[in-house]
Amino acid sequence: MTDQELQRLVEKISQESFGVPFRHQATFNARLRTTGGRYRLTDHNIDINPKMLTEHDLATLVGVIKHELCHYHLHMAGQSGQHKTAAFKRLLKRVGGLRYAPAPVKAKSRVHQWQLYVCTHCHQQYYRARRIDVSKMVCGRCHGRLQWQKTVIATTRPATTRR
Repeated sequence: MTDQELQRLVEKISQESFGVPFRHQATFNARLRTTGGRYRLTDHNIDINPKMLTEHDLATLVGVIKHELCHYHLHMAGQSGQHKTAAFKRLLKRVGGLRYAPAPVKAKSRVHQWQLYVCTHCHQQYYRARRIDVSKMVCGRCHGRLQWQKTVIATTRPATTRR
């Protein structure tokens, strides 16, 4: 779905559900991560998270659009469009919008390479994301020399252990 198709959909939903035309801009905004959409008070435009369409169905997208249109129409009528107000809750229930956007699908955890260094004196282990210069760095516990051991591949930093 393009921004022009989204604009037509928002205008159609506004006219059918609210009986008032939507006279501003509606666009997809991929920078939205944790929210389904956003109504901007300054310019009255609506941003929609494209994941509401790609990760969920069209009914979810319509529910998010109705939610944002509730903010829009209340604000244009001079009322508070905050979530906590009774007017917002009544309007949202009347038009059948979503109160909360569904949670985005969790991204797969990335695999990292960790460099394992061990102190030659006290055997303290250190995991680092990058290689370090062992001629300049020393152990934080005993000031002994560090020695590179191996590269460990893991999704999270391995726990450091003391021997």
